[in-house]
Amino acid sequence: MSDNPVDISVVVPAYNEAQRLPPFLTTARDYLDAKYPNSYEVIVVDDGSRDGLGNILAEMTEAWPQLAVATHFENRGKGAAVRTGILAAGGGKILFADADGATPIEEEAKLAEAIAAGADIAVGSRLLAAAGVERSRNWARGLAGRLFAAVARRLLNLSVRDTQCGFKMFRAEPARRLFSTARENRYLFDLEILALAARFQYRVAEVPIRWHEVPGGHLRLSREAPRVLRDLWRLHRRLRSEAFEVPDHRKS
Repeated sequence: MSDNPVDISVVVPAYNEAQRLPPFLTTARDYLDAKYPNSYEVIVVDDGSRDGLGNILAEMTEAWPQLAVATHFENRGKGAAVRTGILAAGGGKILFADADGATPIEEEAKLAEAIAAGADIAVGSRLLAAAGVERSRNWARGLAGRLFAAVARRLLNLSVRDTQCGFKMFRAEPARRLFSTARENRYLFDLEILALAARFQYRVAEVPIRWHEVPGGHLRLSREAPRVLRDLWRLHRRLRSEAFEVPDHRKS
C-alpha cells in the first residue's frame, strides 16, 4: 500500500486479535524501524473482527505512518486475508506473519538471508533442528500438526516439512503470481501455495526458526480434523485436474 517501493512488506492477517496483535506490532515496529528505516510497510488485514480490533488499529495508524489496515467486513478466512495483504504489498520482499507473534519478528533475518541466497520463497520451520533454535509447543497440538503435515506432504508431493508455519517470505514476483492464482480461503491456503510453487518451479528454502505457542488460537485441529481432511482431499483432486501455465520467471 506504499506509494514508493520499499525493501519489505510485512502482512499480518488478523481475526479477533485485539489482545495478541498489539504487542506483536509494537515489537515489529521497533525492529523494522532499526533494520529497514523508512523502507518498510506493515499491512494488517482485519478479517471481519468483532472484538474492537479495528478501533485499536485505527489509533495505531495515526502514530505509525508505515502501518496500513485493509478490512474485510465479514470473516473470509486466513487464506483470503493473506491474499488481500500480499496483493496490496509493495515490498521487494513480502513476509506474512501470524498475529500472535509466535515467531519473533527478528527471525525474518533468517528468511531474508535465504531469499538473498537465491530462494524465491523462504518457509519458516518449527520442525527442522538447528543449534540455538528453541521451540515451545503443547505436545498434543504438536503431534496433531506433524501428522497432518505428513499426510499433506505425501498427498500433494511437497518437500517442505512444516507446511503450516505462519511465517513465510516471498520475493515480490512469485508472491503476486502465486496469490493471484490461489483460491483457498482458509486453513489449506499454505498447502495450495506450496503446491503451486512446486508446479511453477519456484525455489523454496525451509529455514529453522524460533517459535513458542501463544494461547488463544482459533483452529482446533483435533476437533476440525474430519472437515480439514475432506478439504485436503478436495484440494488434491482439484490441483490434479487443473492445468497451470508455468511462468517464465528464470528470465526475470
